[in-house]
Amino acid sequence: MRPILERGVQPLEHQPADKGLSVDWDNARVFLEVVRCGSFRSAAERLGQSINVVRRRVDDFERQIGATLFTRDVLGTRLTEEGTKVVAAVERMEAASFDLMRARGLISPQVKGEIRVAVTEGLGTFWLAPRLVEFQRSFPNILVDLHCAMRSADVLRHEADIAIQLSMPTTLDVKIVKLGRLHVMFYASQKYIDIYGKPNSYEELIRHRIVMQFADQTAAKEIFDSWFPNTSQQDLLVMRNNVSSANYWAIAKGAGIGLLPTYASAIGAKVVPIDIDLHRAFDIWLSYHPASNGIPRIRHMIDWIIEAFSPVQFPWFRDDFIHPRDLPKAYKGEPLANLFEGFAGD
Repeated sequence: MRPILERGVQPLEHQPADKGLSVDWDNARVFLEVVRCGSFRSAAERLGQSINVVRRRVDDFERQIGATLFTRDVLGTRLTEEGTKVVAAVERMEAASFDLMRARGLISPQVKGEIRVAVTEGLGTFWLAPRLVEFQRSFPNILVDLHCAMRSADVLRHEADIAIQLSMPTTLDVKIVKLGRLHVMFYASQKYIDIYGKPNSYEELIRHRIVMQFADQTAAKEIFDSWFPNTSQQDLLVMRNNVSSANYWAIAKGAGIGLLPTYASAIGAKVVPIDIDLHRAFDIWLSYHPASNGIPRIRHMIDWIIEAFSPVQFPWFRDDFIHPRDLPKAYKGEPLANLFEGFAGD
């Protein structure tokens, strides 16, 4: 476990817990999150709680258990021997609670309830969210909890019922489906081109203003180091950002040239592709717990998502790269721009 720097605090002394005292699962869950995240601060950010609340919950849990689970000193915070044993017990509690929730879903055959879908921010904001109205028209009694973030969600730990990400899940015992492939290339706004011109070669590109999104699953550092070796970010970039929406608007408003998925052209984004032979592909993966197959609402959502990313219907998700100028010929469906007016609007 990584050390955590904190103010010096003397180890807490606890009295043995009352024999009839039950353990608060919420406190146990917070304790487990601190262990997994490696710090109180990281756990607080992941749980959406203040660091003081997280510390208080861990203190309460220690009092309930009747043992000191962490040692705290100027060198950091570490699990005690008792804490290590408690982690294993809490993990068994967590697994049992997940089994209970999944059993509850299996008992009710009705297509209603809540589905938690975790997806990368760009795909969630610009592709799934505008299309979800189609799903909800068919299943009006389902509440879709759409969580858009670049951090991968663990479906085994019940962080989400369904996860969509750009890196292949490595967790054992989860069901995975390759949905398609996301292709990204450089784009600029017409406003930018009018002011700075349009690069037609790599040599011209590196003299332009570049913006890039640096976040989990974007491989931005790898891309930068590969495409622009021996060049520092300060010498080339004019803006870094950490979310796809900010990246899009920076490009669309003329801050610079940046990477966008090729489906941006299909949905009517106000950007122009840059014809330079630099593009990158990311496989799109769906993962879910094996038991979810037996839960009707989740099974319907899985089927709908697979169709929503169909490479046959939506050629920009094919394995092979298709230039945006050729997408109108490859796509045979209804125009998509009207579904994304908020995204394409200027």
